[in-house]
Amino acid sequence: MILVVNAGSTSVKVALFRDDLSEILRAAVSGIGGEGRLTVGAQGQGAHAQDPEGALSLLLRALEERGFPASSLSAAAHRVVHGGEGLVAPARLDPATLSAIEAAAALAPLHNPANLAGIRALERLAPRLPQYASFDTAFHATLPPEEAAYPLPAALRARGFRRFGFHGLSYAALTDRLREEGRLPRRLLAFHLGGGASACAILDGRSVATTMGWSPLEGLPMGTRTGAIDPMAVLALARERGIADTETLLNREGGLLALAGTSDMAAILRRAERGEETARFALDHFTHWAARHGAGLLAALGGADALAFTGGIGENAPPVREAIAARLAFLGPLPVHVVPAAEERRIAAEARSLMGP
Repeated sequence: MILVVNAGSTSVKVALFRDDLSEILRAAVSGIGGEGRLTVGAQGQGAHAQDPEGALSLLLRALEERGFPASSLSAAAHRVVHGGEGLVAPARLDPATLSAIEAAAALAPLHNPANLAGIRALERLAPRLPQYASFDTAFHATLPPEEAAYPLPAALRARGFRRFGFHGLSYAALTDRLREEGRLPRRLLAFHLGGGASACAILDGRSVATTMGWSPLEGLPMGTRTGAIDPMAVLALARERGIADTETLLNREGGLLALAGTSDMAAILRRAERGEETARFALDHFTHWAARHGAGLLAALGGADALAFTGGIGENAPPVREAIAARLAFLGPLPVHVVPAAEERRIAAEARSLMGP
């Protein structure tokens, strides 16, 4: 069995898979450092975890109580958001790989440190368990140079100031699913829409352009992230509010939350149906910019043969999909694929591929 771990700053989520990649169960600890909650399958209860190690300890104990002790696991596989320029494929975790993940922490300060904390915590709790990592940036390693490069001096580009792209595990899983079903077109315009949102141009199964860049902030408006705004506006905000406050504004106080007072798309849709103007505007803004950014990717594809949606909003909000597709109707009639997110299964599959027979 393979335990997939997604460690964040305030939560740790795990999913357990058999060797044939069938899912056994999911569990999570949320509210780390405060009034937390342990959820195993559909059952939940209050719980307290001071840090990721405490959360993983609770999760391992819960799994053992259900007949899945740590000693029965073959491996743990972690989601790591940023692999930098060097980690462009899944890897077994060793000192060199951990150093590379740590070096990329400056590129993803909200994510990589938490991912590393989960890895090190599990190393202490189950020291004999082999650990692997999959990287959200890896799918975009195929971006052509003209797409990846920012027009900055060479010295800065050499330091890693470039477009990396994110949601790669989601796009890789989406591509796998459509290929398995015989529905993968040559030119696919895909949208991952959830708390984070992006679009990706996929040509012959490979990423050739994407809306997120050096960080997950660029591109579409999201749940609490602004998406792309003029860099001079960012500089003006930083001068007025300070860098730290501006970073919080851009990442945690923008997007749907800023427009509608909530980042919950289901709530926005309900309010829009009742005719509430702020909700309608937030919905129109979100779908307009998703289509506008998506349309900008068409130059890298030379057109599109199909659209695909995944992620919590992409899967579960038909009015959002329909509005985006309607804004892209100039492409002509295209198949629209709705693909359930399967990032954890993809991570388990990548770990299994490295484990050998």
